[in-house]
Amino acid sequence: MPRSLQLLELALYLALSSSLVSGFSFTFTSQPQQCSNISLQITGSGAPPYSVLIIPYGPSPLPNNIEARTIVYQQFSGDSSSVSFQLRYPTNSQFVAVVSDSTGFGTGGTSVAASVMSNSDNSCFNATLNVAPDFPFNIDPPNQVVQCSPSRLWWNPDQVQGTPNFQGVIPGGQSFSIPVGQVTQVANEGYGFNWTPSVRAGSTLMIVAGDNRGLGTGGSEPYSVQAGLYPNSSCLTDNSPSSTAGPPAGGAYPTNSSGDETGGGGSHLTSASGGVIGGLAAVVILALTGFYIIRRKTAPRSQKERPVDLLQGDPDDNDPLPNTELPQYYHPEPFLATAPTEVSSAYAQEEGGRLSVSGSNLLYDSATASRYGTSDRRQSGVTTFSDPRSATPELDGATAPSGSMTGMTSSRKSPMPRQLRPVNIIQHEDAGLSNTEDAEQPETIELPPAYTNIRRTS
Repeated sequence: MPRSLQLLELALYLALSSSLVSGFSFTFTSQPQQCSNISLQITGSGAPPYSVLIIPYGPSPLPNNIEARTIVYQQFSGDSSSVSFQLRYPTNSQFVAVVSDSTGFGTGGTSVAASVMSNSDNSCFNATLNVAPDFPFNIDPPNQVVQCSPSRLWWNPDQVQGTPNFQGVIPGGQSFSIPVGQVTQVANEGYGFNWTPSVRAGSTLMIVAGDNRGLGTGGSEPYSVQAGLYPNSSCLTDNSPSSTAGPPAGGAYPTNSSGDETGGGGSHLTSASGGVIGGLAAVVILALTGFYIIRRKTAPRSQKERPVDLLQGDPDDNDPLPNTELPQYYHPEPFLATAPTEVSSAYAQEEGGRLSVSGSNLLYDSATASRYGTSDRRQSGVTTFSDPRSATPELDGATAPSGSMTGMTSSRKSPMPRQLRPVNIIQHEDAGLSNTEDAEQPETIELPPAYTNIRRTS
């Protein structure tokens, strides 16, 4: 590996390690119980002072759905890294904890919904009285948050002390501060500002409102982020808030009434650290991708082109090439055609008009107009030829009268026989093993009857 590439990897590793060290998280050091103290401990290095925000989650377990829970905003004392306070929540209720430091909201992580376990003490809340926030807030369009779709958060200015603030909380994920834009007044909607939620569709989002009295004084509302009728993702980036992978922040704590706990959380990185890590990871991926492309272009081609063999499979790169010649019985053989048989010049007119064909067993009788050398008694049978491709005669279409035996004289001149046409007889063989004994045996060719022995009826 080139030395420059090694130095680049070392620099990326050091930058990534320094980013990991800068993160911090928190751990529940006591089990959440009804009307008991709950304790938290900061792990890692953050920027004190620290604070924790406890937000009610889910429906109330009290009869008649009485809501006795309020949002708790608890600050750590000075530079302390631990805190303990009374949890005034009923048994089987749930909450989400968000820890922050001086650098921003939610920098210490956000827990999943934790469950409150039972306790005999129930004097810390009124189970017959609903609680209410110091001021309510509203969202338009009402009761919905759509990904990358503008919304308006508004409130009644007569109920707010100072400038309100809003936070977005994703249980088990990233929490963030909602930037307050230009505040405008709208009829029947009070004061408010426009906000485009850059939160991915499908996320559970809790909007928490506060003012100069502290975080959460305006209450909270849960929403499920929708994609909308025409999904728009133009506002999303790699740093957009979402649920985080791995164990949630807070360590091990019960998440249901049965006491089942989380798997224990690792360190939660700050938002800034997460952005740095994401950028470094993108740089590493791009660098490795470019290195791979350059190496692929400069590397010689190791695989040679081979012809496609349909009879045998492709060999491996390390195996020797197989014999690509055709098997023995697939070799093509040339077809040797014999010269066509012509009428021999040895035709001679014998006494009595008899013609003989030199080199053949065929005779011509002028009295009977036959080329088979018989008159009264012609037989059909097997004729043996010396050449399997020898010529066969073509019979005339006219019927000759029955005459005397071969050798009788005739007063008229015998016509010249018609020229014989060449006929090739082809024997087809399969691709099996040849038998030498069968090849030496004489070949027999059967011809159909000539029908020349039919006598004329008187």
